[in-house]
Amino acid sequence: MSDIEISQYPGSIPEPDLIDVEVVARFAQNTTGRDFVVGDVHGMFGHLKSLLRDVDFCDSSDRLFSVGDLVDRGPSSGEALSWLRQPWFAACRGNHEQFAIDSEDPEQLELWINYNGGAWWLELSEGEQNEWRETFRQLPLAMEIETANGRIGVVHADVPPSLSWENFTALLELGDHNALFYAIWSRVRLQENNTAPVEGQVERIYCGHTPTRQQVQMGNLHYIDTGAVYSRDGYEDARLTLIEIHPGPYTAYEMYTDEPV
Repeated sequence: MSDIEISQYPGSIPEPDLIDVEVVARFAQNTTGRDFVVGDVHGMFGHLKSLLRDVDFCDSSDRLFSVGDLVDRGPSSGEALSWLRQPWFAACRGNHEQFAIDSEDPEQLELWINYNGGAWWLELSEGEQNEWRETFRQLPLAMEIETANGRIGVVHADVPPSLSWENFTALLELGDHNALFYAIWSRVRLQENNTAPVEGQVERIYCGHTPTRQQVQMGNLHYIDTGAVYSRDGYEDARLTLIEIHPGPYTAYEMYTDEPV
């Protein structure tokens, strides 16, 4: 599905800290504007700003939801914190946010810095790093958005093929190890080419995590990490994908990232 070098995590994966975290964030229907969901940004915030201008995004009425992985590899990872402070922007926790949370462990820090694009982190002071960790730690593992088209789910990586959306989110809220792994790290559905839909009261689910050459639909899961940051490695098809999910029909917008903005 992808020939891009993707995140590496040898060995066991640390258990996420979910104390005082709203594990599943739920959003009422937007009655004044539009809603969008964006794929993995990875520090390409200049292109995200340009894409939002192209769709005439209005920050007083529209909302933007992210599948996570706001940081690493791209040139503007340091802007992520200011985006997360905006009332119209919400993101779920991706594995690259989890790298930052776990970076107090020297082994995890080395893995992140050397193999997964976290060198920008070393430019921050200890106080700044603590602020980033706590901000990332508060990110939900999944989001539910009520829209005119029905309920939309957002999760960074995957949903277990055997679970309904409601069972999956309930297990996330209980801190179930396997559910957490699927939310942040799994590529199982794509690797197995599993097109079975996720059952339950959810119309669509948007995921990122695994970069693909184009948007990929597996049942009612839509994978929208189209490798925006990899233009920096010469990947010609790299682009950032934005989907309008409310109030009208689903509409996709894309911007190639091989040109500066």
